[in-house]
Amino acid sequence: MKPGTIVHTVAVLLSSVASLFAQSGPVKAISSKLKTSKGSDRKSDRLAGDVLLDVDSIAFAPRHLTNALPNGTAQHQFVWKRDIVTTVFWIGEEPTPNNPMPNKSSSWDKDWSGSYGGFDDPNPARRSGYTPVKFTPRQNPFYCALPYNDKAREGHRPEAPRVVPWFNEAYQGPGVSVCKGRWIAIRKGDKVAYAQWEDAGPFRTDHWEYVFGNERPKPNLNKGAGLDVSPAVRDYLGIQSTDVTDWKFVDFSEVPRGPWSKLGENNTFVINDRKSTVRVVEKTAPKASVTR
Repeated sequence: MKPGTIVHTVAVLLSSVASLFAQSGPVKAISSKLKTSKGSDRKSDRLAGDVLLDVDSIAFAPRHLTNALPNGTAQHQFVWKRDIVTTVFWIGEEPTPNNPMPNKSSSWDKDWSGSYGGFDDPNPARRSGYTPVKFTPRQNPFYCALPYNDKAREGHRPEAPRVVPWFNEAYQGPGVSVCKGRWIAIRKGDKVAYAQWEDAGPFRTDHWEYVFGNERPKPNLNKGAGLDVSPAVRDYLGIQSTDVTDWKFVDFSEVPRGPWSKLGENNTFVINDRKSTVRVVEKTAPKASVTR
């Protein structure tokens, strides 16, 4: 066989192997560590120059079907994550043995309590409908936490562009999370609530293999909880402080109107309604007459 033919054959083989990995969607898993802090994540234990192939550290992120809509936006199709241990948390919550970090701040808001307007008192006797009686929340009372934070001290975590399905379309610069405010559906029995992702937890901030992939939540002090929900979600679904639910990501176009669509400066419904009102006012406002 001629030398040129040998080179060509090797190139074809290497190309086939690369194609096989690309189609399967492999991504390098970040070393999983138990975290009790909502701060920025540590660097990987592996040296950046390590070229050894660690088969155990390769995870395959599931493909999310994405369709292009006529208006240029993307529509994803996500599957339910079933039988997930779900716990209740709230803005302003003090630390406890099973929840060592206070919830006065979130992974994406240093003054979460201030942004919300106060303490989201979970006591049913001190709530009216889906909000505390003492004030009207300035953010959506239907909120949740999942154990992943896409942000690092500077920019985003290195795996985020590969594992967050909507990363490219939602990217607004290195200082802005692409996860904060994302809508999810939470199901208990035949009832479904919708909430916005506003914090990272419970316990972990690095478990993308579960949040976006096929892994189950890691064991923790709350029976392996993989989802935190607000008192409003608890009350709508009628769940206990520790319960089991199903959840999945949803595009905003799939979220119906409901109690989760009424309040909050961060609420996509409220933001869009205000924009619509402004457009209507602009169209109906009388034009100033020109005098000569």
